[in-house]
Amino acid sequence: MQMDKYDIDKALVSSINAMFYKNAHAGNEELHRSTKNFRDRLIPFATINPAYPGWLDDLHESFESFGFKGLRLQPEYHRYDLGSSESMALIDATGQMGLPVQLPMRIADRRQRHPWDLADDLRSDKLAETFSRFPRIKWMVLNGIGIQPRHIPEECSVIVEFSRMTCVLQQNVQELMRNGSSRMLAFGSGMPFKAPGPSILKLKILDEPTHIKDCIAWRNAAEMVGIPN
Repeated sequence: MQMDKYDIDKALVSSINAMFYKNAHAGNEELHRSTKNFRDRLIPFATINPAYPGWLDDLHESFESFGFKGLRLQPEYHRYDLGSSESMALIDATGQMGLPVQLPMRIADRRQRHPWDLADDLRSDKLAETFSRFPRIKWMVLNGIGIQPRHIPEECSVIVEFSRMTCVLQQNVQELMRNGSSRMLAFGSGMPFKAPGPSILKLKILDEPTHIKDCIAWRNAAEMVGIPN
């Protein structure tokens, strides 16, 4: 198992199939069946399409019956705008449950995609608009880059998963820490679309004390999701 090979104890997971199913919730049902015996290590997030009828029932089943720990949105794959009334209703409903919301800026590098995969990357300015609309939501940005802390409301809780960022060359990780805080960063392996080795190396070569590295490695994400330390 890749997690064991790289000493990864726990992982936040969601359904890849849910991005492409007409009814995304079928992917959540598959994810529930495949992870229910491994919840000590695999923490599932529901993928809900607010443009699909019945999303509220899917949301409640995912959180109340399946025990999922957060929501993942795929606006670029499901073809809806984060500012639409349906999207805002879904985000608001998730926030009222006190659960975090994940927003992937991309799933895979465009150069490596299948030619039928035409989804755009989620732009950082669209993220900033969404944070401003919902400053009380706990946000997790996946495959994040180009996030500017000055565009994030002061009361907004945002974590950026760093598998797309650099510790050398442009030094995206260090820049975010200088302009924001180490509390805004989280380790991400990028699996299954990336090999986890580079992310592990980034964390190792980061010139920061152990307690900062621990926050990035696991503590920031664990606190946001509510995983006991």
